[in-house]
Amino acid sequence: MTTPRQLKLGAFMRPISIHTGAWRYPGAWADANFNFQHLKQLAQTLERGRFDAFFMADHLALLNMPLEALKRSHTSTSFEPFTLLSALSQCTEHLGLVATASTSFDEPFHVARRFASLDHLSNGRAGWNIVTTANPDAALNFGLEQHLDHDQRYARAREFYDVVTGLWDSWADDAFIRDVDSGVFFDPARLHTLDHKGPHLSVRGPLHIARPPQGWPVIVQAGASEPGRQLAAETAEVIFAAPRSLEEGRSFYADVKARLAPLGRQREHLKILPAAFVVVGDTLQQAQATRARLDSLVHYASAIASLSIALGTDAAKFDPDGYLPPIPETNDSKTSREQVLALADREGLTVRQLAQRLGGYAGLAFVGTAQSIADQMQAWLEQEASDGFNVMFPWLPGGLTDFVDKVVPELQGRGLLRREYEGRTLRENLGLPRPANRFFAG
Repeated sequence: MTTPRQLKLGAFMRPISIHTGAWRYPGAWADANFNFQHLKQLAQTLERGRFDAFFMADHLALLNMPLEALKRSHTSTSFEPFTLLSALSQCTEHLGLVATASTSFDEPFHVARRFASLDHLSNGRAGWNIVTTANPDAALNFGLEQHLDHDQRYARAREFYDVVTGLWDSWADDAFIRDVDSGVFFDPARLHTLDHKGPHLSVRGPLHIARPPQGWPVIVQAGASEPGRQLAAETAEVIFAAPRSLEEGRSFYADVKARLAPLGRQREHLKILPAAFVVVGDTLQQAQATRARLDSLVHYASAIASLSIALGTDAAKFDPDGYLPPIPETNDSKTSREQVLALADREGLTVRQLAQRLGGYAGLAFVGTAQSIADQMQAWLEQEASDGFNVMFPWLPGGLTDFVDKVVPELQGRGLLRREYEGRTLRENLGLPRPANRFFAG
């Protein structure tokens, strides 16, 4: 008998809510983004809800918006990802721990070592979200006057992936023999020196940490541009996608999955998890009221800053009650820009209306009862628009507990979500194979 497909669920937890007004919502933990005890409780709630992973996004620049907007942002302070996830690894048992690390502003040796360490500390629950970094202000924090070109960032990212995974394969799984009688700690024949020299990177190796329990931490990617889709097809095991409708989701899903077979990959070895902003109510009207209350808490200064970031230009110079003028291409995220322009055109939004939408959250949203939300998630799964979702909560802790206490039982009752974890590692729970070591058989 074929086992029915089940949803895979990630939780977008940095910031703990992507909604700008979340920290102001009545009952919200305003400091949760930088309060370990709160984050620990949230992670344990996610584990109770049988989520696959806690996903910690990261950014490398603070001054990417005017201070008038920045002063209203709950993301202005947050933990460094590896420090936080290492701590959370000690108070959870099954929850995957996924962190962002930039291929533009970090070095492969550092990334390989950090993720290998996290995988060992968590007994095989680490995941690496590969980003090229879209924010041009990040360059100024790393000794550069301007950002790398978009295509160059993706070329470097592809080589970066090869180097990091090669470093994870430095040691055979049985390299450390620890023979007390002979005094030999490891077998030199089971150690490989990478000696990589490429167009963007030069790394000798080997990595001075044993091969990760998962072989490699799970590879996650979020790019939706053409280079991003191809990079994901070649490297990713999970994609955090951003379609705004079921139709867009089906198109993205079909496109990326079709790229796998020519690369010798199996469809089920890449999980596509669209971002979904979920607001749960006992009635549809209650959920809609919660969303409206959240949106009302977004100050215009924050909203117009969000629009500026998305467009890659200063939107504050536009007439708030007029329509967007032609927006030239920039070196920032192309997908984000195109989605915002399409939204403005599709709904005929003024600059003010568009900004207010982005200041809250303008992407895919499920707003309703546990039953209606489960209906929509089931439709996405069954119509091959997704393999699950990367869930965004409206406010914390209430938005998370509402999901776990109401939506999760509904999904479990339909056989769409696990009742118990399949294994101890993130790979086991996602149904992903452990990669073979490219340098050592067995």
